[in-house]
Amino acid sequence: MRNLLRIMILWMGIGLIQGCSDERLELLDEQAVILAFGDSLTVGMGVPAADSYPSVLARLSGRHVESAGISGEVSARGLERLPAELSRVRPDVLILLHGGNDILRNQSVTELENNLDAMIRLARSRGVEVVLLGVPEKKLFSDAAPLYAELAERHDLVFIEDLLSGLLRDSAMKSDAVHLNAQGYRALAEGIHATLQKEGAL
Repeated sequence: MRNLLRIMILWMGIGLIQGCSDERLELLDEQAVILAFGDSLTVGMGVPAADSYPSVLARLSGRHVESAGISGEVSARGLERLPAELSRVRPDVLILLHGGNDILRNQSVTELENNLDAMIRLARSRGVEVVLLGVPEKKLFSDAAPLYAELAERHDLVFIEDLLSGLLRDSAMKSDAVHLNAQGYRALAEGIHATLQKEGAL
């Protein structure tokens, strides 16, 4: 039953990618680099580094995935940090999973949206494609905060809307209230990997 639920959650997230069904990402060659940028969910809080979603995604994709997460980081600090990471890593694709700490700390939604908007614009100005993941609101059994869908539509992004929200609603996928366990991070990586395949990157 848990495996069935896991599959249902995974495909629910994939099915809610915004935009048309045409492939929208450039094919990543074997030397391509993916930058996973975010907070503790990118670090893989609660599991060994080998079980974090960037590590699992690297194994699934056969591409180098650079993990650039900082636990507890808010979006304003992420925006300050991103330019140096883009220069250091020189990625082909940015996987942006950020904003959870702003939401948990009840910080300004407008400021969060503006910070994420600036991150997206910065990456694209350097020729980096962006895959955006939705982060749930601070409510029980919540879907992704609406600002993520608004950003995805504004920038015509590949958007994985409710994959993370679905995983966080399943206690079997979590290590605590806001972090995933090894099974959850693997499901997150599988969802991202399937999206990259669907959109033509892999």
